[in-house]
Amino acid sequence: MSQLVHTSKIRIYQDKRPKRRAYIEGFDDPVYFGVHGGIKEFYGLEPEEDIPATLDYLVASVGG
Repeated sequence: MSQLVHTSKIRIYQDKRPKRRAYIEGFDDPVYFGVHGGIKEFYGLEPEEDIPATLDYLVASVGG
């Protein structure tokens, strides 16, 4: 029988597109998501600042 190990509790807020910030329970500082490089070129966006995309976090998580 499976046992629940952890439930992530996260609040996500949309700031000025495409910038988003996520608050993860247990951590004070938010995690920021946005676009950069080829992703911003693909979508035709020019954000105020380049920020890692959700894809970057996914790739980093499996590489750890």
